Amino acid sequence: MLRKLRRVISRTYRRATVDLSHPGRSPLGSTVVNCVVYEDGIRQPCDGDAQNALRQVRKAGRGFVWFGLHEPTAIELAVFAEMFGLHPLAVEDAVQAQQRPKLQRYEAARGQTHGDTLFAVFRTCRYVEHREQTITGEVVDTGDLMVFIGPDFVLTVRHGGHGSLGPMRESLEARPDQLAKGPAAVLHAIADQVVDDYLTVADAVQHDVDDVEAAVFSEQAGRYDASRIYLLKRELMELKRSASPLERPIRLLATTPLPPTGAEMQPYFRDVVDHLARLSEQLGSYDSLLDSILQAHLAQVTVAQNEDMRKITAWAAIVAVPTMVCGMYGMNFTYMPELGWTYGYPLVLTVMATACVLIHRSFRRNGWL
Repeated sequence: MLRKLRRVISRTYRRATVDLSHPGRSPLGSTVVNCVVYEDGIRQPCDGDAQNALRQVRKAGRGFVWFGLHEPTAIELAVFAEMFGLHPLAVEDAVQAQQRPKLQRYEAARGQTHGDTLFAVFRTCRYVEHREQTITGEVVDTGDLMVFIGPDFVLTVRHGGHGSLGPMRESLEARPDQLAKGPAAVLHAIADQVVDDYLTVADAVQHDVDDVEAAVFSEQAGRYDASRIYLLKRELMELKRSASPLERPIRLLATTPLPPTGAEMQPYFRDVVDHLARLSEQLGSYDSLLDSILQAHLAQVTVAQNEDMRKITAWAAIVAVPTMVCGMYGMNFTYMPELGWTYGYPLVLTVMATACVLIHRSFRRNGWL
């Protein structure tokens, strides 16, 4: 059984070839998105073989190798877990999507020489463009991004169709001095991009909140569907679930020199903490504003219902006058003084019309009609 599993892993590894024509582009669905070696912040030639790339870095004694994976299976990730000595629990979390943002440190096992490993989980977010907000539509689309960093390697595992790290990789390669700081610089760049994406989504959600506010306080407010407000609150909650748990891990990186990040990157992580604080305040204000909008909408609906009830009551009172008179003359009594009178019929019509007009004017004066 063990030999069979090794053969499967070996075949899986041989299939994990890399297209290095572009640092951030490969066919979506390929497990290995990229394999790059960096020395002193400069990209080095690499044949795409993971073991050779890692052997090249460790033989040189400087630099690191960066592997990017997209939705790998447990067997495919087992190749890299054995290569880097990753903890089984972290590997299990990296295979399964929908993980809570967190940061965990795993000390090197006895007999291993490649040092401690940090495992970070991020939730990526993307704003879904839409012309009109619908009840079944989504405003925020989320994914998962897991990062393993060691003294000489970075392994990123991405779940979902968005959150590509290609542009970020190109931006880092344009700053060799920053990339020369090692895998911790990559972790900071990833955290910074994820938080910046949160801020971009939050700014886009603000337009939706403004549209909802304008619709609620428009002339057609009574016809506005309150379920759209609940939908926006639900999407906002999804964004908060992605961003809020991330504050504690980033603050830990900003205040505590955790191997293999060190103290050199702490000021950079503090900048990310500031961005997260701004995001938290922004999301909190949106949530409070949506609560106020919802309460205002419910109040408007209540006022509209009260106005309708007053109108119904007023018209019922007006109709009650002719109904009462007609009901009295429909009792079929033999002796009724007005039955034999010539002007009885026009007099009764005049009395009914006058009473209805007076009651109508009274209700109009009081604002009921």
